[in-house]
Amino acid sequence: MNRKGRSDAIAAFVLIGGLIIIILIASMAFRQPSGGSGIEMDMIRGDRVGLVDIIGPIYDARRWCEQIDAFRLEEKVKAIVIRIDSPGGGVAASQELYSAISRARKAKPVIASLGSVAASGGYYAAIGADTIVANPGTTTGSIGVLMELTQFYELMEKIGIDAEMIKSGEYKDTGWPFRDLTAKDRKYLQNYVDDAYDQFTEAVALERNMEIEQVKKVADGRVFTGRQAHELGLIDLIGDQYEAIRIAGEISGLGEEPKIAKPPKKHPIDWLDELLDESVRTVQKRLESQPKFQYRWRPE
Repeated sequence: MNRKGRSDAIAAFVLIGGLIIIILIASMAFRQPSGGSGIEMDMIRGDRVGLVDIIGPIYDARRWCEQIDAFRLEEKVKAIVIRIDSPGGGVAASQELYSAISRARKAKPVIASLGSVAASGGYYAAIGADTIVANPGTTTGSIGVLMELTQFYELMEKIGIDAEMIKSGEYKDTGWPFRDLTAKDRKYLQNYVDDAYDQFTEAVALERNMEIEQVKKVADGRVFTGRQAHELGLIDLIGDQYEAIRIAGEISGLGEEPKIAKPPKKHPIDWLDELLDESVRTVQKRLESQPKFQYRWRPE
């Protein structure tokens, strides 16, 4: 490369670097304050029904919980509709979401609207609402717990590879994919799963005003259509999101067609958040082979 070519390359590099710095500064300027929900409540004009969309697997519920808490504290939001379209996810994350919805309903009406799928942890979250509305064909239920384990020890034996674990206690490596589970391992993990199952069924019995034995008759992992769930007492009404919003409007005194408040979308130049979100999704995919303790419907 000649001198002019090098100079042009340096100039281009400096220009690109400058643009990156400008974008970073602008991104920080428009970024919502850390620790908050990112909901610009001062932009809400008049009384409204807040709408929170819970879409996809539930492994980190913090953003949704922040949105629900913000609507709970906002006086201009008179009721909240929680739209759920999720197969569930992590045990603790589903419980966090349930707790946020339960907190909100103590302050104002909360209606859960179940979309295509609201199963397992998605259903767990929904029972925190005052009223659960589902489409007749919604897939819901799947009350139960699972722990997935992937094991490679037989394959390793066949190809002549050995793995060794140095551990501090008998159960420290339980679920490690490079050794078989012992009978004691299985009992230990089953007790772990059984306790989470009891937590789920107890919550359903409490929130749906059912006897625990009545819940356990349907809490064997089966999914139900919305119509079946209604017959079993797992949901309150058959209807779509429009119906859920109409109910919220009527209960809160805003009429059948209330105005809606939604959490704002991310600023288009806030690409760093998008990059971080994608990184989290990538890590989650790579953890698919690790033991997972879940309230999740896994038809596949």
